[in-house]
Amino acid sequence: MNKAELVAKMAEGAELTKAQAEKALNGFIAVTTAALKDGDKVALVGFGTFSAVNRAAHIGRNPQTGKEIKIAAKTNGKFTPGKALKDLNLKPVKAAPKAKAPAKKK
Repeated sequence: MNKAELVAKMAEGAELTKAQAEKALNGFIAVTTAALKDGDKVALVGFGTFSAVNRAAHIGRNPQTGKEIKIAAKTNGKFTPGKALKDLNLKPVKAAPKAKAPAKKK
């Protein structure tokens, strides 16, 4: 589901116009992003918690050359599902098949 489909479902479920639903979704995203930047958590009981996680600087490796590179410390967003979301009986998601390279012509 993409953002447009989510907005349409929200509008239908909450009996709003699509414009109102999109404004509400954009507001949620903005407030959640601002809270994470401030180091706060956003907990939605039964759904899950959005939080910020600090990743330490470390040494990585360039997969093409094998050369070591320094990877800077950074902060990422994290979502932890709540109990109600974990307890859903969801169908397993199948991974999309990998695209095959076109056959070489002789």
